[in-house]
Amino acid sequence: MKTRDIWSATNLGAGLGLLTAIVAAAEFVDAQLRGICSVSSFFSCALVDKSGLTTTLGIQDYFWGIGGFIAILLFAAIAERQAADPRWTYFLAFLTTAGVALAFYFLYVELALIHAVCLVCAADYLFGGVAWIGSLALSVRAYRGTLDDPPETSPDADD
Repeated sequence: MKTRDIWSATNLGAGLGLLTAIVAAAEFVDAQLRGICSVSSFFSCALVDKSGLTTTLGIQDYFWGIGGFIAILLFAAIAERQAADPRWTYFLAFLTTAGVALAFYFLYVELALIHAVCLVCAADYLFGGVAWIGSLALSVRAYRGTLDDPPETSPDADD
């Protein structure tokens, strides 16, 4: 797989994650939107939102998602532009790993304490996982010194 494709997948995961985090914020504020996501007593955004367990360290969980995905997009852009300095790519991997760890905590709260899963949040966890896998692949390439793809040459090129 080309490095450009991995950058694209990482950015796509973070971009879609940002959009779904914004939807999670909107459904928290607008009770009518919660109904769209509540399909059963287990898959219910309304139950999760009304549980009183959607804050971490005093911050609403959707703010963690919005801020985290913005940070991932920002550091992915910096890391891509600074490909010669692998520290940016390593920091991106650290950031996405922290995001995945936080997502596992959120999922634990949903499953073990609330006994319901928010489908919008689950989509966010999935998109965060895509960004995480992409950032890990980029870090491996940075470690190997192969972050830049070789220029494409045509088979007819003269040497």
